[in-house]
This record gives sequence, structure tokens and C-alpha cells, in this order.
Amino acid sequence: MAASTPVVESPKTRIMMGVNESSMKGYPHASISSKSAFEWTINKIIQSNTSGFKLLFLHVQTPDEDGFDDVDSIYASPEDFRDANRRDKIKGAHLLEYFVKRSHEIGVACEAWVKKGDPKEVICHEVKRIQPDLLVVGNRGLGPFQRVFVGTVSEFCVKHCECPVVTIKRSANETPQDPVDD
Repeated sequence: MAASTPVVESPKTRIMMGVNESSMKGYPHASISSKSAFEWTINKIIQSNTSGFKLLFLHVQTPDEDGFDDVDSIYASPEDFRDANRRDKIKGAHLLEYFVKRSHEIGVACEAWVKKGDPKEVICHEVKRIQPDLLVVGNRGLGPFQRVFVGTVSEFCVKHCECPVVTIKRSANETPQDPVDD
């Protein structure tokens, strides 16, 4: 009787996705660019090979300059800090829920987490820490004048992340009246 050869499963391709909330609708809605990047990844990369990939969703929350988001820092109390942190965690979880739920519906393994800080810096740091095979980020398609004032996370990631980066530009029919909105 011949011995059977064990089947060695190849490791899943790990795709990290930087996702953010909509600036038009607020939490817990995902931005147009994030949804477009997710759908593009599912349709163009994963296709029907759902068992060959793992999606890694990262949402970076940006605190206000004073670090208090919706709390007046002049009158802040210890309870205000605790309440603000709790609200941020809930908001981030609601945003990520969209992507995790869709991934499970399709049958793609995933993980999701929230970090705080400058999105450009945090995404690059997490890429270095997690070492995904690919980073996919949405791109609002801003013109040169708008990029000067708004900045662009996707351009920074292309230049500084230690893995291949794919940027997905919004389609023309998805662009709101003010292209800075997302």
C-alpha cells in the first residue's frame, strides 16, 4: 500500500486595507473610496479564490488637535477622557463591522483593528509590523491644488510603505459635488 502524500496548504495572501469613515455621513458609514477599494479587491484580486486570501482591515482614528474630539478641553474631567475613549472605540468598531460582515458573507478570512494617530504614519507602521503581501487604499482623486491643502494618504503610502501598494481611485460617478468629501 502506497503512502499518501500529505497535502500542504499554501499560506494565504494577506491584503491589508486602510479604511476610513465617510466625511459626508460620519460614522459608522465607510467612505466612498474605502468601499470602492474593497469592492475592487474582491472583484479583481480575490475573485472566486476566497480561501486563498486574508483581508486585514485597519482604521486609523485621527484625534483633534487638542486630543479631545467632541469634548471641550477647558472643562475636561477624568470622566470626559473615559467617555471619549469609549465613544471612539465604538465608532471604530461600527466602521469595521461593514467590512468584516461583507468579508464573511463572501467567505474571505479577515481581521480588523483600530489605531489612533496620523493615518499616513500609522498605516506605514502597521505595514512594517504586520508585513502584508499587499496594501490597498482608496484614493479620492484630488487635483494638485486640493492635494496641497488636504494631503493624500495614498501617495504617502506608495512612497513609504514596505510592500506593494495599490491605490483605487473613485469613479467619476461616485465623486460628490465637493471632491474633498468622501
